Parts: sequence; structure tokens; C-alpha cells
Amino acid sequence: MRSISRNIRLKELLAILLFYFAFSLLYHIVLWYTSYANTEEGIWGWIDAERYWLASGEQYAFFFLLSIIIWFLGIYLLRTKRTPYQMLAVFLLIPPGIYFVREFRYGLIDAAGQGRLRGNGEAWDLYIPLLFLFFQFGCFFAYRYFKENQQKIRVEGELRQAALKSELSAIKAQLNPHFLYNVFNTINASIPSEHEKTRDMIAELSDLFRYQLKASQQEYVTLREELAFVRKYLNLEKARFEDRLRIHIDVAEHLMEEQVPPMLLQPLVENSVKHGLASLIEGGDISITIFKEEGKLRFEISDTGVGIADKSDVFDKGIGLQNTRLRLQKMYESHLELIDNTPQGLTIRFSI
Repeated sequence: MRSISRNIRLKELLAILLFYFAFSLLYHIVLWYTSYANTEEGIWGWIDAERYWLASGEQYAFFFLLSIIIWFLGIYLLRTKRTPYQMLAVFLLIPPGIYFVREFRYGLIDAAGQGRLRGNGEAWDLYIPLLFLFFQFGCFFAYRYFKENQQKIRVEGELRQAALKSELSAIKAQLNPHFLYNVFNTINASIPSEHEKTRDMIAELSDLFRYQLKASQQEYVTLREELAFVRKYLNLEKARFEDRLRIHIDVAEHLMEEQVPPMLLQPLVENSVKHGLASLIEGGDISITIFKEEGKLRFEISDTGVGIADKSDVFDKGIGLQNTRLRLQKMYESHLELIDNTPQGLTIRFSI
């Protein structure tokens, strides 16, 4: 969020200049009135540009320059600090700044032979500027707080809208698989019993959608559930490839209750089938190996497909690989490792 101390717009600068002009003019009128000149000059006697400049305009011009210096030292240079530190710096800079400006201004006035307050009256040239600059920067910090609070309210509103849209999207994502696997079950029940293979395929497809719905509701599942989902997916692919697709899964039984993110393996297996084996007439093998080492689960998904010659841009071509990589980075600070398989194909490795 950009602070207005670093983003003063033209209309805000004009407001500051108007603020100075209004107070300097008011100060000029007060001086004119207390000098009893009003009895001789009438109600409009204060309208005198030269007298205005000498009485108050020149003094408030010095105040304006001083306020810029204080803003630069106490706010701009401390823009990375919290507001209380900036306020403290500003309020500590104001008194010595006013004293220095008064002495410098008195030197110029005396050199020019002009009149000014003297004796005890000189205290007013400290008291009034102190009040004025404290009031000015008080307004500045109040205005900045107001702007930042308005920005915060706007951002919170946008986040609420985004959260609502995300919630509605999640509901839709749940309704679609729920509707589909119910339809699959209905279709399955209407298929004659002699078409057992077709009924099994539809049942497995229904299970895939059921698991997808579960994955949208849970952050973790057991490795057993994830592998069961992958097996059903591969079984459906095997119905298409028949003997051209050979599947090998090597996971120790004692690892089956380990917790893993749902839908973690399927995009990688799908990548092996779609981009590795689909184009080969003879098909090939897909191997999934999971073991535990140094307290981490190690995953290896290998295929004997065509492989990938240029691995530098592979994540730009596949949504599944890119999403899996991002999930691993955010959840485990892990990464996908793509290496050539022997004698051909690709191996994907990662750990959680």
C-alpha cells in the first residue's frame, strides 16, 4: 500500500497551498485589525497585497519551506518505518526548525530595515508557528490514516468478494462431480449384466469422480487412497491401450497410511501416458515407486516412452505438471526433478 507521504497528488498539493494561503491571510487580517488601522481605513482596508506579503505572506512562505524540509527528513526518509516513529521524528524536528527559521528571517528583516516583533513579542513568532505546524502535520497524519483506512476497507471488500467467488466455485466444483458420478451409477444400473466389463469401467469412472469430490474437501488423504485412485485411472487407460500398457507399483505396506495431498500422483501418471507412451505402437511400462528415506517420502514415476529432449520448458506446456510443481513448492518447498529413464523414457522424482 503506497502511503500518501510518497504519492502526493496535484490536488493534494493544491489543498496544501490553499491551506497556507488561508491561514496567512487570516493572520494578516488579525494583525491589521489589532493595529487599529481598521478605524481609519474602513472594513476593506486589509486588502493590500504589499502589506499582506510583509505582514504574513513572507512568514508563511518560510513555514511552507520548513514543512517541506520536515516532511523530507521525518517522513520521506523514514518511509519504511511505522507511523509512530515518523510522528515522533516530525514533532522533534518542528521546534528547532521553527527557531532556526525565526532567527534566519529576523536577520533578513533587520538587514532590509523592515519592522518585526521585538522584546517579549518575539515569543509570538515561536508560539504561533509551533501551533500552526503541529496542527498542519496533525492534519497530515490524520488524512493519511483516513486514506490508508479507506484503502484497507476497499481491499478487504475485494478479498471478501474473491472469497465468495472462490466459495461458489468450490460449490460448483463439488456439484459437477457429484452429479456426474450419480449419472454414471444410473447408467451402470441400466447396462445388461452380460456387459460386465463395461459396467466395471463405468463404476471405476464413477469412483474417480467421487475421489475428485473428496479431494476438493480434504487437504490430505492416505497414500492407500491416493494409490487406489491412480490404479483406477490406469485401469481405465489400460482398457484403451490393452496389453500395450504395463503397470508396476512398488510401495511397502507400512507406508500406506502416510498422509499425502490428494490428486498428487495422477497428473504425473497422466503425463507419462499421454506424452510418453500414447504415440508408441508397442506401448510401454509405467512404474510407480515410493519409499521412505531420511524421514521423507520419496516418489519416482517412470515410463519407457519417448522421453523429453528439452526439459527446460516442459512446465509451460502441461497444466498438470505446472500445478503439481506449484503445490510441492508451496506445501513442502520441494521440487520436481525430471531425468532421463534407462533405456528410454522419463523419470519424475520428488519428495515430501
